Amino acid sequence: MDWVDWLLLVARVVLVFGALLVSVMIAVWAERKIVADMQTRLGPRRAGPFGVLITLADGIKLFFKEGITPTEVERPVYLLAPMMSLVPAFLAFAVVPFGTSLELFGREVPFQLADLNIGILWVLAMGSLAVYGVVLAGWSSGSAYPLLGSIRSSAQMISYEVGLALGVVAVLMYVGTLRMSEIVAAQDRIWNIIPQFPAFLIYATAALAETNRPPFDLPEAETELVAGYFTEYSGIRFAMFYLAEYLHTITVSAVAVTLFLGGWRGPVFDFLPWLWPLVWFVLKVVGVIFVFVWIRATLPRFRYDRLMSFGWKVLIPWGLVWVLATGAIVVLPDEVGRDTLFRWVAIGAGVTLLISLIAPMFVRKRTEAEATR
Repeated sequence: MDWVDWLLLVARVVLVFGALLVSVMIAVWAERKIVADMQTRLGPRRAGPFGVLITLADGIKLFFKEGITPTEVERPVYLLAPMMSLVPAFLAFAVVPFGTSLELFGREVPFQLADLNIGILWVLAMGSLAVYGVVLAGWSSGSAYPLLGSIRSSAQMISYEVGLALGVVAVLMYVGTLRMSEIVAAQDRIWNIIPQFPAFLIYATAALAETNRPPFDLPEAETELVAGYFTEYSGIRFAMFYLAEYLHTITVSAVAVTLFLGGWRGPVFDFLPWLWPLVWFVLKVVGVIFVFVWIRATLPRFRYDRLMSFGWKVLIPWGLVWVLATGAIVVLPDEVGRDTLFRWVAIGAGVTLLISLIAPMFVRKRTEAEATR
């Protein structure tokens, strides 16, 4: 790499960093506005046109606000925790392909910061590192509510990360690669959401819990824990946690688009052919984030024991079942032949349908017999 390549790389990093910051501003405003519309309220409308600059105003206010440090904190860890949450949120986006490429100065510039051969594992690793920021923030604050919030968050994020990984593993088995660009290339004829729809449901559910989004926002439950693990933070440090949370939401949405919704694929026209893949990628990410906001405005918060029970007793077992099913779908056609496999699948589906039709008759008879005793 010569100096031109280094300059192009630095320019890409700066552009992606700035685009993520602007995306967070728009996502926060959109969430406030959408939830307000669903609840028959006006929402933000004072700062800028349609209130779109409200997030910028809040950020400026928090930046200049005095940061109060409690006397009982572990000061080095207390100051390090916001960075431990924010940095992995930025780094996770580095392997996501958000377009094709553009030729500049005789060089092909890909719309991706790093095309690692372990791309999806990088995303999972960065998500795991974010847990450290939450745990350190709660422990170092020297207060009961942040400590309870951090313990909740660590248990929740670790348990649901297993379910999220199982959803990802099913896709990787089906596609046969870890590289994010090759996962997008494998969806040239059909998006993975169609053959891997159960994996998509598992991933989307786990991603909501992984990012502490409602109805899985138990680590920040205002009715129980004031504000959760960042109760003792104020000013710019509080803003860093807030920024990290929305960055995680944008990242898991971008990964969902890459794994299941064809990535940047879509119709390409002759006018600026490099722009259209970027447009389709952004629109798909916006659609996924809208669904996350819709869920927030619709579903109530889970009780914590039910949240953990759902993760360990429902999400993870079904994830394991679907991983086994995907392995069978990938391997069995080559071993027994497609016609034989299709015949056995048809027989199994017929037997399952027959059992589901007959079983209620016996259950009803048993219930009537017990009622007559």
